[in-house]
Amino acid sequence: MVEILQPVLPVADMASAFWQSTLPGKVIVLLLFLGSASAWTIMVTKGMQLRAAGRSTEQFLTAFRAERDPTVLFTRREEMAGTPLQTMYREGCKALGAELQVQGVDPDDLLMGHLTSESHRHLSLNQLETVRSVVDRNLADEVLLLEDQMGLLATAVSAAPFLGLLGTVWGVMDAFAGMALAGNAALSAVAPGISGALLTTIIGLIVALPSMIGYNLLSAEIRRISVQMDNFAQEFISGIQNSYVIEAK
Repeated sequence: MVEILQPVLPVADMASAFWQSTLPGKVIVLLLFLGSASAWTIMVTKGMQLRAAGRSTEQFLTAFRAERDPTVLFTRREEMAGTPLQTMYREGCKALGAELQVQGVDPDDLLMGHLTSESHRHLSLNQLETVRSVVDRNLADEVLLLEDQMGLLATAVSAAPFLGLLGTVWGVMDAFAGMALAGNAALSAVAPGISGALLTTIIGLIVALPSMIGYNLLSAEIRRISVQMDNFAQEFISGIQNSYVIEAK
C-alpha cells in the first residue's frame, strides 16, 4: 500500500505575515501599534479620571443639597477634589462676594447668607447675571477639560481602518506587480505577499474596535457629568436668588 504524502503548509501567523509584508506595510503596522498604545493609554487614564470625577460629583451634590444656604460649603472651606463642580462653585462664590463687597459688606462677613444683614443682601438682576456668567464660563472650561484627548481617540476610531486598508491595497498591488515581473501565476508566488498585505487591515480593525467601544463609553460618562454640571449651575444660581433679595435697579 502506497502512502501518499501531503505537503505540509506552514501555518500562517501574524509574525510571519509581518516579515513577509513590504516596507510600506511594515511602517503602517508599526504606526497602528503606536496608535493602539496611545488609544489604550487615553482610555485607561480618561476612564480613571471620569470615574473619580463622577464619584466626587455625587458626594459634592449630596453635601450641597443638604444645606439651606448655597454658600455654606464655601464659608466652611470644604472642598472635594476631583469634581469639576468645585471650581464652578468656588468661582461663583467669589463672584458673589465681589458683588456684595461693592455694596459695602465687610470682607469677613461675605457670603454668610441669612447671617448677613438684610440690607447687605440686596442684589440687582445685573449683579445676578454677572455671577451667572462666571459660573457658565467655568462650566464651559470644565467641559473642555473633560473632553480633553477625546479627539485623539476619535481619530484612532476613524483613521485606523482606512490606514489598514491602505496597507492592504498597497501590499496586494506590490504582490501582483512582483508576480508579473517573475512571470509566475502560481498562488504560492503571491500568497506570502497577500498575507502580509491583509495583516494591515487586521491590525487596523484591532485598533479601531476597542477604541470605538471605549470612545462611546467615555462619551456617555462625559455627557452624564456635563448634565450634572449644568443642573448644578442652575441650582446654584437659584439658591443665590432665593437667599439674597433680588431687586432691579
